[in-house]
Amino acid sequence: MNRRTLIALTLAATFASTTAFAQAPAAAPIVIKFSHVVATDTPKGKGAVRFKELAEKLTGGRVKVELYANSSLYKDKEEMEALQLGAVQMLAPSLAKFGPLGVKEFEVFDLPFLFVDQAALTRATQGPVGKMMLAKLEPKGIKGLAFWNNGFKQMTSNKQLHVPADFKGMKMRIQSSKVLDAQFRSVGANPQVMAFSEVYQALQTGVVDGTENTPSNIYTQKMHEVQKFMTISDHGYIGYAVIVNKKFWDSLPADIRSKLDQAMAESTTYANAIAQVENDQAVAGIRKWGKTTIYTLTPAEKAQWRTAMLPVRKEMESRVGKDTLAAIDQAVK
Repeated sequence: MNRRTLIALTLAATFASTTAFAQAPAAAPIVIKFSHVVATDTPKGKGAVRFKELAEKLTGGRVKVELYANSSLYKDKEEMEALQLGAVQMLAPSLAKFGPLGVKEFEVFDLPFLFVDQAALTRATQGPVGKMMLAKLEPKGIKGLAFWNNGFKQMTSNKQLHVPADFKGMKMRIQSSKVLDAQFRSVGANPQVMAFSEVYQALQTGVVDGTENTPSNIYTQKMHEVQKFMTISDHGYIGYAVIVNKKFWDSLPADIRSKLDQAMAESTTYANAIAQVENDQAVAGIRKWGKTTIYTLTPAEKAQWRTAMLPVRKEMESRVGKDTLAAIDQAVK
């Protein structure tokens, strides 16, 4: 074989190899299905969008996050089982959802008047207590990544709710939580467990008389359009735990997990920063709507609510755990 032929064959082989490499399909991205039950234009919805953007950017496209908002993939009662089975990889359920799963300690967050302000809340969820709580999910096959805040709850109803006696006989929608059940029974109301996606129609048709939620959830789900009154009470808190299927998470390459941790940290900072702004804007939107009367409790009225609901703490102490309650009390000081 002469030198010219050898060079020609070498060039041909190089060209064929390069062409084959160029035509070889790239590795398929790792897909993370992220399901949640609220609208996209809420603190959680926007946090999920931010996580998707960061995760895909930081991993150079090696991860693709598919978002399913507004219960479009799974409803409240279905999503946790779907996560454990691996049908979906990521959720951000409200903290009340973990009680029915068997992690009753999370129901401590449902206790009325547990946090005096946002600073106290942050100390509890973003510090050692928060990490301790997330670790309790691992025996259930769940890896907890972060706490996202949605803010403080207000009451909506079709009658004025100023003092505890006003709740007597009212049918109030709740999440599935023994603590929330006890909260409403403490003021004479009849709690009704119901999926979030069903609340608007239930309020519209009178199946329930009222509910509690953050202003951003009330406004984006248009609940105010079927409620005559809204009481600014700040009596409780709604937060979410961003969670993943542990088996899925542990199977990811270490460098991918590191980038996703970074994406989660940055999106958590973002979601928690906008929560109060979103709630303030929602109250303004409801006020602008003009057909829902907004009333803010006076200090004396709020004190009556707190006194009426105080026995719930003692009643639920054994359920949520004395140690859990003591750890939160210490964190919020």
